[in-house]
Amino acid sequence: MNMKQIGIISLLVLMLSFQLKGQGRFLTREGHIKFFSQAPMENIEAHNYNVLSVLDLSRGQVAVDMLIKNFEFEKKLMQEHFNENYMESGKIPKSTYKGAFVVPEGLMNATDGTYKIDVNGEISIHGVTKPLNQQIDLVVENGKISTEFVFNVKVKDHDIKIPNMVVKNIAEEIEVTANFTYEPYER
Repeated sequence: MNMKQIGIISLLVLMLSFQLKGQGRFLTREGHIKFFSQAPMENIEAHNYNVLSVLDLSRGQVAVDMLIKNFEFEKKLMQEHFNENYMESGKIPKSTYKGAFVVPEGLMNATDGTYKIDVNGEISIHGVTKPLNQQIDLVVENGKISTEFVFNVKVKDHDIKIPNMVVKNIAEEIEVTANFTYEPYER
């Protein structure tokens, strides 16, 4: 082999290694979604600690998938009403989010730091899909990626019916907090 061939092979190997590193997929099965409803009669809070999410840096995509019945309430009766009467989790068991974003170079290489990104996507709640665009910070540290962000969901936008007798118990707009810590995932 001459020097030119060695140079070309070295360049190809280097490009391939960057490409493989850039194909990073990150996964969590223990994402946390909390929602909070502040209303005149009472505040309602619930937590779901079993949220699946995949972050694909090679495509600049994120997906979130969760079972509605996994939300836990302080009062069991609230949990029952939430699943049976409002969210109808027997008929519509999941909520999902699919989004896309531009991946900054440092994030692509999983370099430690904080990266502000704009995620544009769609959220599906109670079988109704709506756009949800959110600016978030992704924090890379020791090979893991984490994020925490807050957004609001209007109950009426997702065809969730609230009976008149309890309308003062549930806010028209629900605050949602999402926490994810992703680890590298190889198929």
